[in-house]
Amino acid sequence: MIGVKQLNKRFGDKVVLDNISLTIGEGEVVAIIGPSGSGKSTLLRCLNLLEKPESGVIQIGDVALDTASYSAKEEHALRGQTAMVFQNYSLFRNKTALENITEGLIMVKKMSKAQASETGMQLLDLVGMAPQAHQYPITLSGGQQQRVSIARALAVKPRAILFDEPTSALDPERVHEVLQVMKSLAQQKTTMVIVTHEMQFAKEVADRVIFMADGHIVEQGPAEQVISFSDNPVTRRFLRQMTNIDTNDDFNI
Repeated sequence: MIGVKQLNKRFGDKVVLDNISLTIGEGEVVAIIGPSGSGKSTLLRCLNLLEKPESGVIQIGDVALDTASYSAKEEHALRGQTAMVFQNYSLFRNKTALENITEGLIMVKKMSKAQASETGMQLLDLVGMAPQAHQYPITLSGGQQQRVSIARALAVKPRAILFDEPTSALDPERVHEVLQVMKSLAQQKTTMVIVTHEMQFAKEVADRVIFMADGHIVEQGPAEQVISFSDNPVTRRFLRQMTNIDTNDDFNI
């Protein structure tokens, strides 16, 4: 589903992604973890060209492009393969929850208003937000706004959904409701790439975990293996800092 070959990205003199290569299968859930500044969010944003790499090849679905040189048509085609859920929700404040979903369906997918509304309500029901369909974002909690954001991402029927720290802006009591929606999507074999600091969630839901540090992929493998039994000292040090317990113990976070 997703292939990245020798991807490189700099911010000024700082190398943020250094020759990154990876593959993600259809229906696979991959969690990317690592310390702040490791390049994990930049990697995610490069997949849909919100950040422009200096070099490397990105392939998603049937669309591939060389990031060193590509056309606007190629960029549009690649972006059309994914949808992104941001940590700050990014909802239109002047539109209701339903309108936030139907806007793209009407403008981009050229659906009729009636068809878009029907689809929007189905998606809001899927994420448990149908009762709030006609409320504006300001009246919704952070967890509710993020669930609307997930419904909006699903509306365009992407080949994969990219999540950039989807719970980091939420109050602790609201984290669970968003993770439950994501867990449900994982059970439906939705292809997802998730940058997260929720180690227990990654351990339970992800098929594979990628640990990044200093712009490199340090380690990757089955979630249970990487999070609970890694023998890489860099990975183990990070996980101890995140959990304040030994990584061979059970997590209770």
